Amino acid sequence: MDRGSLISYPGLRFLALAVFAALTFSAPAAGGELSAMTGWSVTKTPHTYKALIGRVDAAVKANKMGLVTRASATLGAKAMLKKTIPGNMVIGVYRPDFAVRMLEASIAAGIEAPIRLYVTENADGTATLSYKTPTAVFAPYTDGGAALRTMAGELDAIFEKIAAEASAP
Repeated sequence: MDRGSLISYPGLRFLALAVFAALTFSAPAAGGELSAMTGWSVTKTPHTYKALIGRVDAAVKANKMGLVTRASATLGAKAMLKKTIPGNMVIGVYRPDFAVRMLEASIAAGIEAPIRLYVTENADGTATLSYKTPTAVFAPYTDGGAALRTMAGELDAIFEKIAAEASAP
């Protein structure tokens, strides 16, 4: 039996997906609260997880950026594993004009779009808003030169505003 037929067997595919989900979705619950890391912005807010997600959505729109993607380990763990873990959502944010500029500077940097905001629920019922700064995200792409560094700096300012607005009391 070749690999293709083994993976296509429905029972094994489900088992592989369940193992992947368990490994992926269990880690955030065990890790505790986020703390500042090099290249990251981490802000503990007074808001609940659900409220912070709404505030992030509003701040993204107010700053004329696009909500591109959403991924939630919390929802995945509940749906696939019937397991409850603290709130955890990754929100991808970007805009077409930045995408064009990024790709003109560095095709390889395209894998980094959209830039992600990370909303996590804290044990005390509040939520934290975190993200890797665009400057840190695009730093490895030296082929992008000054054009990519300039664009990343512009995105740093926008993401700072989004985070400040979403996190404000």
